[in-house]
Amino acid sequence: MTVATKNRIHLGIIVALLLVIAGVAYKFIVAGSTRGNDDGRVAVVLEPGERALMLREMREFVVAIERLTDALARDDLRAVAVAARAAGAAKAHDVPVAMLSKLPLEFKTLAFATHRGFDAMAARAEAGATPKETLVALSALLQQCVTCHARYALATVPTVPQR
Repeated sequence: MTVATKNRIHLGIIVALLLVIAGVAYKFIVAGSTRGNDDGRVAVVLEPGERALMLREMREFVVAIERLTDALARDDLRAVAVAARAAGAAKAHDVPVAMLSKLPLEFKTLAFATHRGFDAMAARAEAGATPKETLVALSALLQQCVTCHARYALATVPTVPQR
């Protein structure tokens, strides 16, 4: 076998490996684990425990929003900051990497932007933002929630019955 032939074989192997890596990266970073849904949304397919974690995080967003609106009604910007910080980016670190790989890129983008939005709201409240400015920021965050819920549904993988 000539050196040129060996080089072509090695190059072919490298190209094949790069294609496999690109395919895996696309699946885990961009596409995630999804399927169509009856209502036209994209169903993100998760294990039952992962779905429960996702739903718990969404409920925590609702609790933070309730606390924020209560604090805004009382003009208590310190309480606004505390409530917003509770839903900030630090919460995103609780999500397992295996679960993140199942989320499509746009879903992850919306989710992380929402967490960062809560952090930004907390920082603005701590810096003395007015309740009206905070309400405008909250409205933008809620639009992200509406967008995500309009585009995505959560589904679970079929479970095998226990005998």
